[in-house]
Amino acid sequence: MSQRSSTAAALAAGVTVLFWSSAFVSIRDAGRYVEPGPLTLGRMGIAAVVLLAIWALRREGLPDRRAWPGIVTAGVLWFGVYMVALNWGEQLVDAGTAALVVNIGPILIALLGGWVLKEGFAPRLFIGMAVSFAGVLVVSLSMSGEGATSVLGVVLCLIAAVTYAIGVVAQKPALRHTSPLQFTAFGSTIAAVLCLPFAPALASELGEAPAAATLHVVFLGVFPTALAFMTWAYALKRTTAGKMGATTYIVPALVVLMSWAFLGEVPSWLTLAGGALCLLGVAVSRSKSRRPEAAAEVAAAAPQPVEPVAPPVR
Repeated sequence: MSQRSSTAAALAAGVTVLFWSSAFVSIRDAGRYVEPGPLTLGRMGIAAVVLLAIWALRREGLPDRRAWPGIVTAGVLWFGVYMVALNWGEQLVDAGTAALVVNIGPILIALLGGWVLKEGFAPRLFIGMAVSFAGVLVVSLSMSGEGATSVLGVVLCLIAAVTYAIGVVAQKPALRHTSPLQFTAFGSTIAAVLCLPFAPALASELGEAPAAATLHVVFLGVFPTALAFMTWAYALKRTTAGKMGATTYIVPALVVLMSWAFLGEVPSWLTLAGGALCLLGVAVSRSKSRRPEAAAEVAAAAPQPVEPVAPPVR
């Protein structure tokens, strides 16, 4: 990949991280007025309308048939189940806690990517998984004093992390046969269609909610979904699933700052400690041992034996 393409992919990933971080805060605020299912329908419905309009104007046509298994899998699990689980989870725990738990997704992406996509396994992957799982237990413990509903919130965020990871791994091979626009447009459409039973509830709840709730739904559909999932797909097409998952390390930190600034929410110290363990596990799982490199450097620096030169044959 050229330097220019690499820079464009990095910028695209940065846009995704920024808007996905803002989504946690927006979901938390909108969730006071809109239930998880209707909120998912509103978000994915708006994204589908925007993206299908762009798709029609660009005349890209339908995705290759080889891309449809990935589109359907991501549409159902990532664009659908993930959204409902995250929306529900954020009604029970604060935005920062939700982001900390969901961010074990990069480990699951690396694990599934190594197995399904043959991207290989980082040497410390399983150690990192154990550390992150310990972090999830600490977060659950920190929320247990607030009742069973908060623990349910952590479990729902774990479900979101799993479906997110499966969706990314399904997306990677599909992008060989479809464009980021096609993938995101039809994935959003599948999720919106599946959520259509929530349409009466969405209309009722938005009708009674303040205008800010409607603005949140529009924002979630246009920016963290239509735009950010497009930029994610663009970047993912140009790198591995594991490396793309690693770009979301910064999301929990951004979410904690945003939720503190806009919602006045600050997780407890125990929750932050558990979240730190989650992030440490992710970092460990993606780290690389330097021993082989060091050994190679030592070998290169060591004096090499001189082969004796045989006398010329006369």
